Amino acid sequence: MSQQLFTLDYLDTPPTAAADHAPAQGVRVSPATRTGRQRKLYIESYGCQMNFSDSEIVSSILFDEGFDTTEQLADADLVLLNTCSIREKAEQTVRMRLSQINSHKKRNPGMLVGVLGCMAERLKSKFLEEEKLVDLVVGPDAYRDLPNLIREVDGGQKAVNVLLSRDETYADITPVRLNSNGITAFVSIMRGCDNMCSFCVVPFTRGRERSRDAHSIEQECRDLVAQGYKEVTLLGQNVDSYKWASEDGTEHVNFAQLLERVARISPELRVRFSTSHPKDITDEVLHTMGRYENICKYIHLPAQSGNSRILKLMNRTYDRPWYEERVQAIRRILGPECAISTDMISGFCSETEAEHQDTLSLIDWVQYDMAYMFFYSERPGTLAARKLEDDIPLDVKKRRLQEIIDLQQKSSAARNQQAVGKVHRVLAENFSKRSQEHLSGRNSQNQVVIFPKKHYKKGDYVNVFVHTGTGGSLLGDSVE
Repeated sequence: MSQQLFTLDYLDTPPTAAADHAPAQGVRVSPATRTGRQRKLYIESYGCQMNFSDSEIVSSILFDEGFDTTEQLADADLVLLNTCSIREKAEQTVRMRLSQINSHKKRNPGMLVGVLGCMAERLKSKFLEEEKLVDLVVGPDAYRDLPNLIREVDGGQKAVNVLLSRDETYADITPVRLNSNGITAFVSIMRGCDNMCSFCVVPFTRGRERSRDAHSIEQECRDLVAQGYKEVTLLGQNVDSYKWASEDGTEHVNFAQLLERVARISPELRVRFSTSHPKDITDEVLHTMGRYENICKYIHLPAQSGNSRILKLMNRTYDRPWYEERVQAIRRILGPECAISTDMISGFCSETEAEHQDTLSLIDWVQYDMAYMFFYSERPGTLAARKLEDDIPLDVKKRRLQEIIDLQQKSSAARNQQAVGKVHRVLAENFSKRSQEHLSGRNSQNQVVIFPKKHYKKGDYVNVFVHTGTGGSLLGDSVE
């Protein structure tokens, strides 16, 4: 999704009142699998890549339990929403969607409805008891218990399991690849988060950080290569803090070493990762990226703010000079062509106009390729909600956000133009949205490149000379 500007509204856009059969824009609906099973699962995924990866785990567990998936809500026996709690609007979207789904349930009393993921623990009582919107609520670490919980609901009971685990990684479960083009895949390498950023609910909804067995990660990637996949994205809330040790203590693997292990599986396998934390990304990781051509030269490095006082209030554990030094290290070790994206929050508690200008100056200095941008939304239970006053008026938050977006658009356009006049190695992933005669793929920097199909097909690596840069993509022609 590089070279595009996103606010979280992209993920949270509420469905219209008439859209009873359609999920919110930007939400993924699992595709149909038809193997003759009697019961049908319909699952919608909201929010981050981790949620989409979790939906693949859930589908695998329920496939073994006798469920096919369906893309049609009306055909479903079990409807699951895999939810996001990153901001209030995301929760409003899910609640609205549940109301729509319950209108279908009235016409199909046998339909079961459940909520998974980050909203599960925080809103379990509201969903189950007060609003009576769902039959089951399941937290991110309790997906193995889904078959038992479904049996409880089949028996006429409401069911809930939101217990967090210190060791669950789902390492032994082979995900069912949902919404897959058969070329790119997510591979979860860790779960949870030990960072206590004051604005963030993740430590409370996903639990403590734990790393998955390195051998299971390698094997999943090898299996994907054997199935014809050409790219994997290693996922974690903070991949740079990945740290696994064997039970006998003979093996210790950090993220740089894991990255190298995956890169060495095949030179034809592209490797991406997300997300990096500025306090943890090391020169060792950067040098590993530099040694292997198949590790993509793209780093998502969330800043959140360009002001050191605000970063301290956010409990980000780094200041602006530290962040700038990490950007300089990326440019020094990987070169100016390495793409960097970020997250930015406008209007955090007590942010002054001068501190907002610091955020703008950081964007101007880094020249990000892409950014996820949103205004601050207080989340119940977070450190900020308990200790800080959400005192910036909404109109000020929105005005500052728009200034951030406007500046980032200029930065993205400038970075796009730097790609013009060069040949890029592109992995063809899909047909262009506008024409079946054009293919769409990404280069190492995660920029979207569109080019004439000619004799190429999805899954091919194609050298493309880029002649035009637009707001969201690059246009070019293949060269032999």
